[in-house]
Amino acid sequence: MKPLPAVTERRARGGFTLIELLISLAVTAMIILMVAQLMSSATAVARTGNKHIDTDTQARAILDRMAMDFGRMLKRTDVDYYIKAFAGYRNPKAHGKGLKLKSGELGNDSMAFFSQVPGFYPAGSQSPLSLVAYRINSNPNSAAYLRLERMGKGLLWNGVNNGTSATSPYPIVFATGQIVASCTNKCPCTGTTGPWAGPWSAAICNDQDDPDGSYETVGPGVFRLEYYYLLKDGSISDCPQINCKTSWQTSQTLSANLNAFSDVEAIAMVIAVIDPASRSLVFPNALFNLMSDMADFKNANGLGFGAQKIGDVENNWNLAVQSAASTGKTSDGSAFPPAAASAIRIYNRYFDLKTPALF
Repeated sequence: MKPLPAVTERRARGGFTLIELLISLAVTAMIILMVAQLMSSATAVARTGNKHIDTDTQARAILDRMAMDFGRMLKRTDVDYYIKAFAGYRNPKAHGKGLKLKSGELGNDSMAFFSQVPGFYPAGSQSPLSLVAYRINSNPNSAAYLRLERMGKGLLWNGVNNGTSATSPYPIVFATGQIVASCTNKCPCTGTTGPWAGPWSAAICNDQDDPDGSYETVGPGVFRLEYYYLLKDGSISDCPQINCKTSWQTSQTLSANLNAFSDVEAIAMVIAVIDPASRSLVFPNALFNLMSDMADFKNANGLGFGAQKIGDVENNWNLAVQSAASTGKTSDGSAFPPAAASAIRIYNRYFDLKTPALF
């Protein structure tokens, strides 16, 4: 047989060279790396999306609950309210209680009012009328610390008080009974004066005072709460009266000045929510410090009473959150996980109060 030429022989028994193999391996590695990065980015986006879904769902449920409570609020001149008001009548615990880090920061707000929503007597029976209260728990030793709590205590319409013990239902209190007069405004309540003595003092206390378990945690991710008023002249204020400085009558009670919210078009509620996974990364004192960076309504980008604009509070809070997310610390230098800060979301809703008062 005639032998093959040398070139043909080399081609017959030849394969990939070492350089070709190295190039193919490098290309394969680059493709795998690119796919892995795409998968990682998709996972991060999905994780962030799930966190936002968690906070969105919680905020929606809370604000819907508030909408029902405000929608059925008793707007009358002969019942009392525990809310923010003019400086001389501003209930110190309604406008922040012990949660402040910097000068002038009052911290989380709270409120209490009567509403025609179902509540429960201490014994467990249901009532069509409740004393409703909202607060952020400020007791560091409580499992509900820096979490939103709601109280819905059942009341009696007929004004009959079956007793004064913790297991006896209380009647709704009309003028001149004042919620704030309970136990001379001391928390926890140890006195016996006023219709709200004993276990009912929890309505005006924004700390550990909850002797009969009146409160339940409705917003485990909510650590900051602020509210203000949209008045019927179009202005916003932390006082529920038009021209509050000149119109407020210091000789009258809060209820008389409020006049069944006659000057108030809506109550604006602002909350900050963190999802459970992100909250587990944050120490309570770090969350407290971030909360303190979120200014009160009166101090949020305004120049004093009546100078604020709609959206100032929300903008200030978002700036505080963005700063923590970018720097990994709060304004006082305390460490805060950037991933947790980036998951915090701010929500607000206006609750319409222009419906006629209930008489």
